[in-house]
Amino acid sequence: MLNGKRALVTGSTSGIGLGIARALAAQGASVMLNGFGDGAEIEALRAGLAKEFGVTVLYNGADLSKPDGAGVLVRDAEARLGGVDILVNNAGIQHVSPVEEFPLERWDAVIAINLTSVFQAIRAALPGMKARGWGRIINVASAHGLVASVNKSAYVASKHGVLGLTKVVGLETAETDVTCNAICPGWVLTPLVQKQIDARAEAQGVPVEQAGRDLLSEKQPSKKFTTPEQIGDLAVFLCSGAGANMTGTSLTMDGGWTAQ
Repeated sequence: MLNGKRALVTGSTSGIGLGIARALAAQGASVMLNGFGDGAEIEALRAGLAKEFGVTVLYNGADLSKPDGAGVLVRDAEARLGGVDILVNNAGIQHVSPVEEFPLERWDAVIAINLTSVFQAIRAALPGMKARGWGRIINVASAHGLVASVNKSAYVASKHGVLGLTKVVGLETAETDVTCNAICPGWVLTPLVQKQIDARAEAQGVPVEQAGRDLLSEKQPSKKFTTPEQIGDLAVFLCSGAGANMTGTSLTMDGGWTAQ
């Protein structure tokens, strides 16, 4: 379905971003991966995806916290892939602290990666999309783009900002064949979340399964994790003809979290 399309997915060496990259590659899109990790493991991942799906898979380890890091990444993807038709802004970080104790440098880092890099990447990719007459921008926000939780001021502010940016870009491109939408996951079972569950189980002296259910029960009424594969499938839908007239919107995959 996406044969001939070129995709850039930030934060795609694991978790949600990798799930989206796999889903796009499975549909025939060439993909540029981005993210941190062990060099040998990332190369094995890149080569494995290319072999499994028979598509071009590249990697750029650009640091999106740096000034214009996202712009540099987009320009490299355009040069090496021949263009960026699908931009998935997924990279994100978190810091937990009460507002009055929140370190300024952590605030700046969260905003830089979670929000500013999204703006920079869209700003760099839009001209090419408009010139080619087709583009899909998918911003991975969060349930925290719609609701708040204590001690997460920077994260919540950044994700609310991403939803506002998504609306503006959707409006500015409304008369083109470029769309811009946001996906808002709740709890997703990624390696990072699994570490939180394992630590919780150890601290409370309970089985890992119970620790996971307790974590979900605090926010997610379904008491089931969303999977990276499900989010990848939604991204594919947004790139399909069925999603062509969806723009500027936010789609939740949160097991009822924001319905409460």
